[in-house]
Amino acid sequence: MKQGELAEQLIAWRRDFHQYPEQGFLEIRTASKVAGVLDELGYELALGKEVMTEAGCMGKPGEKETKQHLEWALENGADTRYVEYFAEGYTGIVATLRTAQPGPTIAYRVDMDALPIHESDAADHVPNQAGFRSTATGTMHACGHDSHTSIGLGLATKLAENKDQLSGTIKLIFQPAEEGTRGAKSMAEAGVVDNVDYFIASHIGTGVPHQHFVAASNGFLATSKLNITFKGVAAHAGAKPQEGKNALLAAASAVLNMHAVTRHSDGSSRVNVGELHAGSGRNIIPDYAMLIAETRGETSEINQYVKEQVQSIVDGAAKMYQLNAKVEVAGEALNCDCSLGVAEILKQCAESHPEIAGALLESSDSSGSEDATYFMDRVQRGGGQATYCIFGTELAAGHHNEKFDIHEDTLLPAVEVLYQAAKEIGRIAE
Repeated sequence: MKQGELAEQLIAWRRDFHQYPEQGFLEIRTASKVAGVLDELGYELALGKEVMTEAGCMGKPGEKETKQHLEWALENGADTRYVEYFAEGYTGIVATLRTAQPGPTIAYRVDMDALPIHESDAADHVPNQAGFRSTATGTMHACGHDSHTSIGLGLATKLAENKDQLSGTIKLIFQPAEEGTRGAKSMAEAGVVDNVDYFIASHIGTGVPHQHFVAASNGFLATSKLNITFKGVAAHAGAKPQEGKNALLAAASAVLNMHAVTRHSDGSSRVNVGELHAGSGRNIIPDYAMLIAETRGETSEINQYVKEQVQSIVDGAAKMYQLNAKVEVAGEALNCDCSLGVAEILKQCAESHPEIAGALLESSDSSGSEDATYFMDRVQRGGGQATYCIFGTELAAGHHNEKFDIHEDTLLPAVEVLYQAAKEIGRIAE
C-alpha cells in the first residue's frame, strides 16, 4: 500500500472506530473488525480466551450487559466471522508475524476501549462536522484509543507488506479495557509476552507537543481501583431508628478517614473517592452504600501501603456501625521504568522521520497510571527490554473531555516510526 493510500486508510479506520466506540471488555465490534483485517494480512491469530485469563479480568461487565452489547455490535457492523471469539467479553487479540530470518521477538501493544462520556454535538466539534461523531449514547473515544487501534492496523499492514526486510517474530497485542487499568493483567497472566525480547507500548497526545516524540515515558503511578460496599439494615428513621444499621454513615466515615491516610516518606501517594451512592429516602435508615475509589503510589509498594490503609479504614467503619463491608479490586496497574536501550532505538527512528520535529529520550512528567506496566514488568523480569512511548499531537481538548479530538496527520508518522523500530531492532540484534 502506497504512503498516501495508507494515510487515507488510517483516517478511515480511526473515524470508523470513533463513530462506534465500545467500553472495556465490550469491544466486540472493534475486535471483530481488527481480527478481520489482521487475518486478511496473513497474521497468525489468537483470540479472546486464548490470550486472556478469566481470573485476571478486573471490573468486567456482567453477562446481561455483555449480551446486550453483543446485539448492538451485530447491529452496527461487527464482522460476523469473528464475533463468536469475543461474544463473552474477552476481547483481546494477539497477531503474530513470523519472518523468514532468525531474530528477536518484538511485541507492540495498542488499546481499543472508549470512555463513559457523551460526545459533544457542538457545531465546531470536528467529528460532528465531518459525520463521525459517536453513535453510542454516553460512550466516546475521548482518549485516543481509536487512533491507537488504527495505528496498530497500519503497523500490521507495513510489517506484512515488508516481511522480507524483517527478522525474528513480531507480535501485535490489541488490548481491551485499558481505561480503569483492567485489561492488561489478564493478557500478561495468559503469557502473551513471555519470551518477548523487546516490548513497545504507545500513546497519542498526553501533553506532548504536536509532531514531537517521547521514547520513554516514565512516572506512571501504581494504582488500585476499588469498589467498596457497605451493607447495613434499613429502618424507619422516625419510629425505630435504633433498629437500623446506617450504611451511609459508615461510608461517610470511611471517606473522611481515607482522605486522611498518612502519606509515605518513600514517594508520592494518592487516594481519592470519586463517587458515593447511598440511601433511598429521607425517612429511611440507609441499608446500602457504595464508594468508587482509587489509590495510587509512586511505587507498587507505596500503592500497596495506601490500599492496606483503606482496607483497615473500611473494616473499622463497618465495625463501628455494626454492619458488613467489602472491598473489590476493579482495576490495577504497577509502576515500571522504561528500558533506555530500546527507547534509544525509537528516539533515533523518530529523529530520522521528516514529520517529527523533536524527539526526547526520556520524560517523567506523567502522573497518571497505565496497565501496560503489567506487560513491561513481565518482559523485563524475563530479561527483555520494554518502553512506553508518546506521539505528540494537536488536541482539540484535553483527554477525557467531551470535545477531545486528535490531529489525524499524527497517524502515519506513528506507524512509520514504529515500523522502522522493528527493522532497526532486528538489524541490531543480528
